[in-house]
Amino acid sequence: MDAHHVFGHWSHVREGLVEALGMLSDEQLSFAPGVEREGREPLRSLGEVAVHIAGSEAGWFRHAISGELDGWPPAPAAEDHRTVASIQALLRQVHEGTVAYLKALDVDELDETFALPWGPEVTRRWAIWHVLEHEIHHRGEIYLMLGLMGMEAPDV
Repeated sequence: MDAHHVFGHWSHVREGLVEALGMLSDEQLSFAPGVEREGREPLRSLGEVAVHIAGSEAGWFRHAISGELDGWPPAPAAEDHRTVASIQALLRQVHEGTVAYLKALDVDELDETFALPWGPEVTRRWAIWHVLEHEIHHRGEIYLMLGLMGMEAPDV
């Protein structure tokens, strides 16, 4: 059995994210909650959060987990993804690589440990769950932003 079977729910999570983005106009991607916070970075816009999800997934899978890349890949620039269609395409493209990796990974390999490039040893299972949890966290953030704009988020 391959690891994609174990993490099959991820497809449902990603579909909800892509669906939520599809409810937006390109202009709504710039929505950011709150006001300026003294001495702190401004909050990310909705579009920036979505691009961050893709960039983190690519970094974790292509560098930290698979070792395909010697270094963390450059983060996708939010200014290069100013449309809903562009962000949806980015999320799909990155996730296709993740799915291919999971389909090639046998379940028995999930509990093998490896050292993250910055030091700690973890199992592949932990690292993959970490990336999925990261997406669920930020998808929730996007759903909250939809609510703040008076829209109803997709059902989970």
